[in-house]
Amino acid sequence: MSESNKKNPLSLQLNVDDFAPASLSEKESLNIMRESVSFFKDGVRRFRKNKIAMSALALVLIIVFFCFIVPLFYPYQYETQIKGSERLAPMQYSKQELQLISSGQSVFPHFLGTDQNGRDYMIRVLVGGRVSMTVGLVASFLILLIGSLYGAIAGYFGGAIDLVMMRIVDIIYTVPDVLIIILLAMTLKEPLTTLGAMPGFGWIQRLGPNMVSMFIVFALLYWVGMARIVRSQIMVLKQSEYVTAAKALGANNRRIIGKHLITNCIGTLIVTTTLQIPSSIFTESFLSFLGLGVQAPMPSLGSLASAALNGFQTYPEKLFAPAALIFVIILSFNLLGDGLRDAFDPKMKQQ
Repeated sequence: MSESNKKNPLSLQLNVDDFAPASLSEKESLNIMRESVSFFKDGVRRFRKNKIAMSALALVLIIVFFCFIVPLFYPYQYETQIKGSERLAPMQYSKQELQLISSGQSVFPHFLGTDQNGRDYMIRVLVGGRVSMTVGLVASFLILLIGSLYGAIAGYFGGAIDLVMMRIVDIIYTVPDVLIIILLAMTLKEPLTTLGAMPGFGWIQRLGPNMVSMFIVFALLYWVGMARIVRSQIMVLKQSEYVTAAKALGANNRRIIGKHLITNCIGTLIVTTTLQIPSSIFTESFLSFLGLGVQAPMPSLGSLASAALNGFQTYPEKLFAPAALIFVIILSFNLLGDGLRDAFDPKMKQQ
């Protein structure tokens, strides 16, 4: 460039050379920056890097397959009693079944043997796992629904409303849940039996008054922990600028709570709900062990373990099978919840 084409340092004229296209090396240097992703995508990416959490997720999916899909194609039913096949050991056949096999017919094996009534124990354990997981999922959904709404309202309005609502939570914490389940089971037994006989309510008769009362207790008592967690999150988020902007634009309280506050607690809600599932499953198994769970002949892991205590010394596998499944379910959900917490909790992110 000649001396006459040089730009005067005091001139305001733009230099054309400053707008030359970037070279390939300059473009590659810009690509080293991490792409911008949403909070949810970033959490999923972090979760997928956690090998323990991914293994727990795979284990949960395997359990769901065996407990929900396999019983649909299993040749035995959980309530079917096979005459002459009482208390068979694992992979053992009765005399009648051995005669059928010797005649050339095929007989599906009893992988875990049979119980004292001649019912295949494998299908009963699988259906018991399905019942326990269903109770855990439904109870966690009820806890999520009630606890998140209650805690969001208390945290958003604050003041006297928050004071009264949280004192109610403190009172509910002191209520003994087992006693309430027993009282509800005794009180609602006749009304629920009558209601279950009506068309469209056969599921009540199938589950039994004890199980329905258990769902009622979950809805009445177990949401208080979720409410406290959501309340603390809402009290922090309501001071954010986007909440102030929403108020300035005329958004009502219902829209602010549902659209802006609860949606920004989604990470906390996912983690807390996932960790609540094993707690609900354990509670259901414990109550079924005491005889307050599903109505016979429908099995539950807790009721199967309770029935196996009588013949524990002779048939220990009858107790080990449901106990092992309870252990695996609770462990896998706890590890899954820990992985979700590490992925979606901003405080857990490593720099």
